[in-house]
Amino acid sequence: MSQIESSKVVDPFGEVNVFVESDGRIRVKATILMRPQVEGAQTGLAIDGSNSMNSLFGASGAVSSIFGSANNIVQPVARTMAKYLANFDSDGNTTVVYWACGIGGGELQELGDMNADTALAYEFSAPTKFGTGTQLLPAVKYFTETKFPTAPWTIFVFITDGAIEDLEKVKQHSLQIAGEIAEGKRGFTKFVLIGLGEEARRSEPQMEELDDLDYGGLKDKTGDEIDLWDHKMAEDMKKLEEIFAEVVSEKMILAPSAAITDSKGESVKPKGRESYSDGLPALLEFTMPSGSSSFTLKLPSGPPITQPIA
Repeated sequence: MSQIESSKVVDPFGEVNVFVESDGRIRVKATILMRPQVEGAQTGLAIDGSNSMNSLFGASGAVSSIFGSANNIVQPVARTMAKYLANFDSDGNTTVVYWACGIGGGELQELGDMNADTALAYEFSAPTKFGTGTQLLPAVKYFTETKFPTAPWTIFVFITDGAIEDLEKVKQHSLQIAGEIAEGKRGFTKFVLIGLGEEARRSEPQMEELDDLDYGGLKDKTGDEIDLWDHKMAEDMKKLEEIFAEVVSEKMILAPSAAITDSKGESVKPKGRESYSDGLPALLEFTMPSGSSSFTLKLPSGPPITQPIA
């Protein structure tokens, strides 16, 4: 599988994945950016408090313009993301913590529940105790077991710059959560890693490991395949809606009709249907002939939208 870089994904697409099948055909799985409307949604934001984040709490660096700018580059990202999550949350507040704090990086520092106004005014200064390691699992368990064990729909965002030292434990716990979702014991759950700073680029393979975690084909009660993790780079993000890129499903219909063609102008073959003439879902999956270099989305109105894949 090859995931198209965020900076090369054309609006309105959120994420574009390309697979080369054994017979050479190209299978595309793409989402269309949208902010879902979910009753009972609960959200959380966790900010890496390990020692490697020290410079980012008091230094300049590259992030997307959607977050603004400041000497403390953690602050504008945290403020913007917390505000966004609070406005999406059903009760108007998002839960914010520092993670990877203290000895070994296994402690949390709770900042509390914040509404949009509180988030924009909050001083995201350095944690009380920078962590001597980077342990992600305690933050995952805090949200899924302590704060929101029975919530019907949850999304949690983790801002980080570095390597995850307990990656295998996080994987195993993720598989446990996926099993609970499949059995109907837990509601929809999504985790999104946001890489911040140059070090995050070097650590991206670990983020990709979580993003590509194999759940053995487990499905939730609606029939959608379970996929808990996603990752983004703050520097590359063009819209905050990108955190929902893997939340959408083929059951969400965005337009009454549409057509998708390959780079030669031939209609593609959608998975499980003849065409998109009866509705454009938020999650697209289709195949194209070997050698196709792009696909084009045509809606009833507006210009065609072409997404390169090579």
